[in-house]
Amino acid sequence: MSDPESSKVTIGRGLLKSSSLVSVMTLISRVFGLVRDMVVAFFFGAGAEADVFFLAFKIPNFFRRLFAEGAFSQAFVPVLSEYRTQRGPQAVQHLIDRVSGTLGLVLLLITAAGALFAGGVISVFAAGFVYHGEVEKVALATDMLRLTFPYLLFISLTAFAGSILNSFGRFGAPAFTPVLLNLTLIGCAVWLRPYLDVPIMALAWGVLLAGLLQLLFLLPFLRAAGLLPVPKVDFRDSGVKRILWLMVPGIFGVSVGQINLLLDTVLASFLETGSLSWLYYSDRLLELPLALFGITIATVILPSLSREHSGDSPTAFSATLDWAIRMVCLVGIPASAALVVLSESLITTLFYQGEMTPRDVTMASYSLSAYGLGLLGHMLVKVLAPGYFSRQDVATPVRYGMIALVANMVLNLLLVWEFKHAGLALATSL
Repeated sequence: MSDPESSKVTIGRGLLKSSSLVSVMTLISRVFGLVRDMVVAFFFGAGAEADVFFLAFKIPNFFRRLFAEGAFSQAFVPVLSEYRTQRGPQAVQHLIDRVSGTLGLVLLLITAAGALFAGGVISVFAAGFVYHGEVEKVALATDMLRLTFPYLLFISLTAFAGSILNSFGRFGAPAFTPVLLNLTLIGCAVWLRPYLDVPIMALAWGVLLAGLLQLLFLLPFLRAAGLLPVPKVDFRDSGVKRILWLMVPGIFGVSVGQINLLLDTVLASFLETGSLSWLYYSDRLLELPLALFGITIATVILPSLSREHSGDSPTAFSATLDWAIRMVCLVGIPASAALVVLSESLITTLFYQGEMTPRDVTMASYSLSAYGLGLLGHMLVKVLAPGYFSRQDVATPVRYGMIALVANMVLNLLLVWEFKHAGLALATSL
């Protein structure tokens, strides 16, 4: 019999190797992401136009988290892993073809509806703009959303392609794709901006172009792996139905944090101009350790947990989850302390330039400190949720996700009056 401790060490080394690769690629992406945000801060600061862009980008980004990195990946990867373990390559390709066609059709319909009814969507997610009669901000946000919403289609299909590659142990290319988003936005802000009547629209065009580039980037890797899908729409396929069954309730279980952040956006639209931007800049710094360690580790362990559960290996399953929790705590605790204690220094160093004012720095540091308090919780959710979804248990994450969602809504309403935008951030952390 093998030594359990030796098995844990072997599993840990394998996961560490994979997570290190993803972390390096994610680090490169996040460095360019910070450069992107510094460029945006330099040219646009935290004024009304910046508020509008962050809103128009956050809406499709929110749906991306639900369809791409959230519920879809958590539902698709376990089913795909089961097909790999218990069936043959032909069945795997059959599933990939039908999921790609069905998912693509659903996303196309949602994207068309979002672009067609952009004004109504803005009225819901930026109710504060409408309430205060800020007609110009509403009109600009609507125009921007018509450009940024198709990003949902491209980036969700990109995430689908990335999930396939991740399931086959090919983590590098999917982890690199966000670099293309950052480079495209930087390029548009620097070179396209001067040629437009409304300069901030350059960022909206950049989002649209970046989504397409990321999808095209992954297709050669799928072809090289012999996994390039031939899309076929089939809602009656048993694999597709299982994925949809797992995905719909899973939206709440795995994406509570994103829903909470979107609720913050709605309430922030009622606050003074700049509030959306302050929350955005502070959230970007929260996302750095969360993506480098929390999301990276979650990405690596989900295929492993799914295979171990399908292969009836509870000892290996436990060892994998144990390793993930230890790694998250090792990094998350000091990172959380750093965001709280060094919030103003971080904001000043990265964003105090160009159109950013000293008051913008101070206000953004308040929300960063509040977000920092919840970093470890965010990271633990990222690694614990795959433990349930890999077992195709959606009920448990959904139950606690709903509780957290309601708690966040109540705390938002309690704290926003006294602490304004920082109260929204604090509610999310709590």
